[in-house]
Amino acid sequence: MSMINDEEYLPLRDVVFNTLRQEILTGKLKPGERLMEIHLANKLGVSRTPIREAIRKLELEGLVIMIPRRGAEVAQITWKNLKDVLEVRRALDVLAIELACDRMTEEELRALNEACDNFRAATKTQDTRKIAEADVALHDIIVVSTQNDRLIQLVNNLSEQMYRYRFEYLKDATQHDMLVQEHKEMYNSILNKDRAAAAAVGCKHIDNQEKAIIQQLQLEQGNVKK
Repeated sequence: MSMINDEEYLPLRDVVFNTLRQEILTGKLKPGERLMEIHLANKLGVSRTPIREAIRKLELEGLVIMIPRRGAEVAQITWKNLKDVLEVRRALDVLAIELACDRMTEEELRALNEACDNFRAATKTQDTRKIAEADVALHDIIVVSTQNDRLIQLVNNLSEQMYRYRFEYLKDATQHDMLVQEHKEMYNSILNKDRAAAAAVGCKHIDNQEKAIIQQLQLEQGNVKK
């Protein structure tokens, strides 16, 4: 693996951190997988120092844990962490979409409608990363339209933790049509400034994600702990 060209201006430790972090969030590095400094240094073509620094930062984020006599491992996905994240995300998403009903501009509405089309097109590629990026872009339009800087900050922070789970349910192509439909319902509720309908679809969207993620994790026995 080579370092990403557009990150050449970053300190090497940050490039290594971003690379390892992305591999964990997208599932390329699996829960429970050991992070061997020598192996990662050879793989990324760097010394062990930036690897060690990146692992420390990943541990602070909760993406890596240190096991006595084993060293660093990718943290397991747990039921409790999943539920904790989704409980907060549900509340924030409902608040965001309700505010969007009142505050979204015509230009943002057009962008949201286009984002719905872009997500539908992304599902046809079967590229989980592209689908996830299209999904994030769509929800970002809703959140930014609230014009609430504190809410935007909270959602952005939570989205980082949500990304790992997002990949789990987006792997399942049977969920894609439902997601396309729910996104359209979100757009229509905002277009009609219907806060009740918006809140309902916001809750439904998260609840269905939770069911899909749990189902996906159950298929991947050993990748989740209660």
